[in-house]
Amino acid sequence: MNLTEDPAPRRSANGKAYPASADHGHGLAGTGSPEPRNEPRNESRKAPREDSGARGAHEGDTTALPPDHTQAILETTKQVGAVLKALGCPFALIGGVAAYAHGIPVRLQHDTDFAVRREDAEAVTNALREHGVRIVDPPEDWLVKARSGGEEIDLIFSLAGRPVTTELLSRAQTLPVDSVHMPVIAPTDLMVSRLLAFSDHHCDFGTLLPVARGLRERIDWARVRQETEGAPMAAAFLYLLELLHVLPTHGPNDPARPVDPAGPTGSAGPGTADRP
Repeated sequence: MNLTEDPAPRRSANGKAYPASADHGHGLAGTGSPEPRNEPRNESRKAPREDSGARGAHEGDTTALPPDHTQAILETTKQVGAVLKALGCPFALIGGVAAYAHGIPVRLQHDTDFAVRREDAEAVTNALREHGVRIVDPPEDWLVKARSGGEEIDLIFSLAGRPVTTELLSRAQTLPVDSVHMPVIAPTDLMVSRLLAFSDHHCDFGTLLPVARGLRERIDWARVRQETEGAPMAAAFLYLLELLHVLPTHGPNDPARPVDPAGPTGSAGPGTADRP
């Protein structure tokens, strides 16, 4: 056989030969008609595979955990704390970073908070500005926002509607925050401020429960009950602590003072005073 010649023409089922110009191997079976030439084949192309983490990020996967900003927030906290210490105005670290300073293993994700007196606001913001901290004036009249190192800073003049006072700041305890010592709000004041901040629109007991467990021996729970009296969310949280045996059951005749059945009458149970 001459290999330079075309092979014998192919024939359809009815015996007719395909035209010589037809592209061999591309006829439509049983029709005698060739496929159009140079037409791309209709086949699906698979997209490159993505790992589940990248896919979740692209699709807004709400199950993905937010990033942990703990070390970045601590660095910003140390920067601001050093400036405020050098300035000499009274202040105290509050919020989640305060709980961290008291030894609670919280995950820091949002910002760092400082309580300052309203009369010191201008001096504090000027000092921070001189050290490269960007100051932002929010619409709220009870705080000033700032930003440094990509992290948010809140300078707060009022805790749950109560003004920050010299008395509150004087109860702060000096504790190390990573490697810088600074005043940190006392455990009882921390608990009171967090409980009074609860509302119908913000009532996350899950974030406060580990704080209550970890600091229960250092919190004056009698004062907590007295200062949060009439706040339904606070009462609900304290009742939850009783059900979980974090706190002793309340005495029926004195709702402001928890009673320890194993202790003397009128005992406030664990944590009768703030102590380092």
